[in-house]
Amino acid sequence: MQDQELQVQIAWACRILARQGHTDFTLGHVSGRGAGDIIYMKRNGLGLNEVSPDDVLTIDLNGRKLAGQGNVHLEAVLHTEVYKVRSDVGAVIHTHPPYAVALGATTAHLEFLNHDAVLFHDGVAVFDDTVELITSAGQGQAVAAALGSHRAVLLRNHGVLVVGKDVPWAVITALTLERAVQIQSIAESLGPLQPFAQETAKQLFPAKYKDKFIVSYWNYLIRQLRGHGLAAGMPAES
Repeated sequence: MQDQELQVQIAWACRILARQGHTDFTLGHVSGRGAGDIIYMKRNGLGLNEVSPDDVLTIDLNGRKLAGQGNVHLEAVLHTEVYKVRSDVGAVIHTHPPYAVALGATTAHLEFLNHDAVLFHDGVAVFDDTVELITSAGQGQAVAAALGSHRAVLLRNHGVLVVGKDVPWAVITALTLERAVQIQSIAESLGPLQPFAQETAKQLFPAKYKDKFIVSYWNYLIRQLRGHGLAAGMPAES
């Protein structure tokens, strides 16, 4: 049986990411883990802003399509190989947001400059084995290994991969990473950076990032889409 609620969440996630600058042509993908390690994933060939629930495929942990219309993304292994080794992960996002991609094309790392960076108090991982598309199981496994226990990994000269315990958490993580890197870029143009300590970030994290906050942010982002007429093909408000 299809998990229609998860398919709807993935479609919202795609549209939210598109509106927040994570879209480039038909690239980028979002997935969520269903029951029994069934994976729901945006299909190939559509821009993030175009995705509706019917455009979310059902695949297995080997990337084989089980249900849905359209093709599986070539880089589905970025998702499936993470799910195989991270039982805590309920959603995976791979996009190419400009500021995070730019950071991944340098030797710099994310600094603790504001509360956005606190979400990444244990750091942001880097995968630099290749700049190619990640299309083989072995490559996907290498990315999963680089990610480790982190929330995000920069794919050197390529893009980002972020994870969350569910779709809303993954979306907020992706948006927060891009904003944190953008603020760092602005700060660097103004003068020497004055980051706070990692220990401070760890202490701030429990108060700053709670499930109830993520739910509130998620609902706000959906209201934004509805308010701007970007909810065509999505379920009506209950």
